[in-house]
Amino acid sequence: MAAREKTYEDIASAFREGRFQPLYFFYGDEPFLIEELQDLLLERALAPHERDFNLDIAYGPDTDAQRVLALCAAWPVMSERRVVIVRDFEKLKDNRLFKDYAQQPNPSAVVALVCGSKPNHARHPYRALRQHAVSMESKPLYSNQTPGWIKRRAKKHGYEMTQEAAQMLADYTGNDLGAVVREIEKLGTYIGERKTISPDDIVRASGHSREINVFELQKAVGEGRAQDAFRIMERMLQRASNERGEAVMIVAVLNSWFMKLWKLSACGSSMPRKDMARHIGVSPFFLKDYLTGLRRYKAPAIWNAFAVLLATDYELKGGSARSERLVMTLMLRKILSP
Repeated sequence: MAAREKTYEDIASAFREGRFQPLYFFYGDEPFLIEELQDLLLERALAPHERDFNLDIAYGPDTDAQRVLALCAAWPVMSERRVVIVRDFEKLKDNRLFKDYAQQPNPSAVVALVCGSKPNHARHPYRALRQHAVSMESKPLYSNQTPGWIKRRAKKHGYEMTQEAAQMLADYTGNDLGAVVREIEKLGTYIGERKTISPDDIVRASGHSREINVFELQKAVGEGRAQDAFRIMERMLQRASNERGEAVMIVAVLNSWFMKLWKLSACGSSMPRKDMARHIGVSPFFLKDYLTGLRRYKAPAIWNAFAVLLATDYELKGGSARSERLVMTLMLRKILSP
């Protein structure tokens, strides 16, 4: 790790307190946290009336390093500082020229260089940036980290969320942090004056009932209750304002469920249940449902489910002219067959 590598919390706290360094380097495969830091930088580093003359946002594919360096070297106009944000920095022509700038940045500017992936740190300018800039890598969360992140984010919004509700929301959204935050905001509108988010709120805020929702569908699949699974799936699609979007969400949740089954299959029978739950990234409260599913779905059946879900996802996203209901019906039939 570079000497100035920081976490999201480190940098966000500094921004909120009005403490800024002249050069930041943000990179990684999880865009949400990087976007939040850019928004926070703009909010705290410049007053609205200062932005016309002291803010420049450049996009790597649309310019070159010489022009961007000129922006970075400029002095603020009637302001304490100026801010320059360079998005898609890895696509900036001749960005190697930033090697020298990294060693001696403009002290009156706050420059944020943003890469949409992890660059090769052995090469310049990235090696110099890692050495001299305040750096942060934004990584996608692992499945067992997502519920905890959801609870912490809900608390920032002023809500307490039960562990079961956080796990359900994680299953519903995956590790897409932007989707998580949008769902938390929607839940806040749904629960009104209440401050605790329950599993029932997760279900009802998504437009489903306690009996008809993706988690009941998942449970029916795990227990091999084919008739219930088909009924729940059909009702979910009937109620959906966007059948294709609903179908894609069902596929994603079922894929996540089978992935956890696969991880659980690697646990020895002597492993404590608390450790099993931690290994697959769920609350111990939900472990019994996965153990039930594992008794029905052995390794060949799990691999079959992965293949079926992949093919279904392809069809739903334009690979077939068949209706969503037919595609989903065939999917369930292939997964539930002995």
